[in-house]
Amino acid sequence: MSNNSILVIGGGFAGITAALEAAEVGYDVIIVEKNPYLGGRVAQLNKYFPKLCPPSCGLEIQFQRIKNNPKVKFLTMAEVTKVSGSVGDFNVDVTINPRHVNEKCTCCGKCVDAATTTVTSEFDLGVGERKTAYTTHLFAFPQRYVVDAENASTAELAAIKAACPYDAVVLDDAAKTVSYNVGTIIMATGWKPYPLENLENLGAGRLANVISNMQMERLASPSGPTDGKIARPSDGVEPKRIAFVQCAGSRDQNHLNYCSYICCMASLKQLKYVRESNPNAKVTVYYIDLRTPGRYDKFKALAIDDANLSLVKGKVAAIKEDADKNPVVTVENATTGIKSDETFDLVVLATGMQPSLAGEKLPMALAQDADGFIIGEMAGVVAAGCAKLPLDVMKTAQTATGAALKAIQNVVGR
Repeated sequence: MSNNSILVIGGGFAGITAALEAAEVGYDVIIVEKNPYLGGRVAQLNKYFPKLCPPSCGLEIQFQRIKNNPKVKFLTMAEVTKVSGSVGDFNVDVTINPRHVNEKCTCCGKCVDAATTTVTSEFDLGVGERKTAYTTHLFAFPQRYVVDAENASTAELAAIKAACPYDAVVLDDAAKTVSYNVGTIIMATGWKPYPLENLENLGAGRLANVISNMQMERLASPSGPTDGKIARPSDGVEPKRIAFVQCAGSRDQNHLNYCSYICCMASLKQLKYVRESNPNAKVTVYYIDLRTPGRYDKFKALAIDDANLSLVKGKVAAIKEDADKNPVVTVENATTGIKSDETFDLVVLATGMQPSLAGEKLPMALAQDADGFIIGEMAGVVAAGCAKLPLDVMKTAQTATGAALKAIQNVVGR
């Protein structure tokens, strides 16, 4: 690629948007994504703001734009491992991990039928399982399966290969490193949910029926492990008493100091999921304050107009479970001053957004704040989306457009 080309690190909504904005005005772009699919966190959602669309709605349009634009090249299961040079002349090494499935794949599913080993699904964030031959979700792009050779036996791999009628399974596929020379780089590395295991007092990761907001998205999704049925992980029973715990690890000097921006809106959105699933379920939201900026205030007003909803201003101190695995929430009501224990069928923790780069070794020198967000600017490198700060999808797309414009200025103005 020429020095007018642009490398985008991250194939989520920000990365895709930035890449397409640049490609559609004539620049060569390459997207590097570590997952087997493009779409990032949006692909894991049941619905997203502002219109509560399913992720396929917005992403399918983007995927069509990628397919129809020869200026866009993308690599999945790939990571940037080294960056050297400067604006107008960056040399980038990209390691592509083995997928063990080539372009001949038609997603017929015969490899899945032949696979026998089941492991925890990363895409379902621990509330679902997958086989060693799998696709993450129905509208995954590219439409190609993955064979998890590390978790399959030699005999199982042989059976998977033999089952494919298109000779698409490549068992001797190996990691390889390719190099590119590009003019500028966009960091669209996105976010990751704050680790549940850090929230010991809230029972996260320990108690079967205490889940994160992102796990709730997977349970509510028609493409999720329960086919869209909101059910308790412990027994598959539909919960009738549900609690949402806001700021689980956010606005807390022991965890994330900042507000993650989207958590209150996500919980109110998930309240609608509950209503669609069970209109008679009793829901309690424990909050410090409900933050629904700008246009989302109207959404909040509609969501909380609910006879089966209780809003309790108070910080949850602890969550335990009773003999039936029902979560028992200890909370002090900040308005009344009364401390109480309340029992629920399911508790959803509104865990915060942490930048994906937090705690990671970077392939280049970038300034980050104490939380891992990119700050300032390295010459020729532009940040977009949640690599910069917590954002919703709409604002993520806006920052991605700005990043594309800045990247173009970098290669044109040098």
